[in-house]
Amino acid sequence: MNTVPDTDSRRQTGDARPTFVLVHGSGSNSFMWAPVQRALTLLGHRSYAVDLPGHGFDAQYPAAYQAPQDLDAWAAEPSTLAGVTLRDNVDMVVDVVRKVAEYGPVVLVGASLGGMTITGVGNEIPDLVDRLVYISAWSCVERSNPIEYMQEPEFADNLLGPLAALNVGDPAALGVGRANYRSADPAMLSALKAAIMADGTDAQFLAFLNILQPDESLAVMMSDARVRADTWGTIARTYVRLAHDRSLPVAMQDRLIAEADALTPDNPYEVHTLETSHTGFLLDPMKLAGILDGLPL
Repeated sequence: MNTVPDTDSRRQTGDARPTFVLVHGSGSNSFMWAPVQRALTLLGHRSYAVDLPGHGFDAQYPAAYQAPQDLDAWAAEPSTLAGVTLRDNVDMVVDVVRKVAEYGPVVLVGASLGGMTITGVGNEIPDLVDRLVYISAWSCVERSNPIEYMQEPEFADNLLGPLAALNVGDPAALGVGRANYRSADPAMLSALKAAIMADGTDAQFLAFLNILQPDESLAVMMSDARVRADTWGTIARTYVRLAHDRSLPVAMQDRLIAEADALTPDNPYEVHTLETSHTGFLLDPMKLAGILDGLPL
């Protein structure tokens, strides 16, 4: 049976440089990390961008979603993501971490909803993760999941709530949230840009929309993703605040940081701030890569 050496022996026998394992957020995939991976490579680092189950080339793009769209047909189209759970996501990334840990330290990075997955991995295999990095990502402590946190006052400044008209179909029936990122409504597109990439040009925003997939599993978003002090809480961690984020407002980011630090006061977050929107850090990836490059291990 294959075994993975512990953290100390990996540092002695493997490469001292870390491998960055990158976990995407809702409706996204490994493609979003390409700018960050290029920047990390220029700094001499390895990285591995994960496609969570049902994402990337396994994503579903029904004909009714394409042009010309048939929204009525698409609203009734069963989703291949409906049965995907947070457990599925965590199991996939645990397998990746076990493999890359053979080569040296592992820094596990999650953006947005990807924070739920990296939390689960940290809860399960803390000895194989040298640092957790949350990029405006959900690290749940007092509440179970993002849906619960979205009812709190710190979430009030988000701009996604008013975009209900972007959604297609009945989430309860489909088992997924389904967003029409190929809408031709200029007002809807303008509002979505303000919510996720206000600091990009219109062309950059439209290019980003074209790598997104429309469905995301409700089972993932509604799972219990709370951190555990005895496992997750033992891993060094970093939080990258995005100061102009209107998807996961900075007030909520600060609450998540404070809750985690209160849970494990002897192991607080190392905090950095980037002056970007929710996805704007992808437009100037060397700034994030510089933070990752300087992380203590």
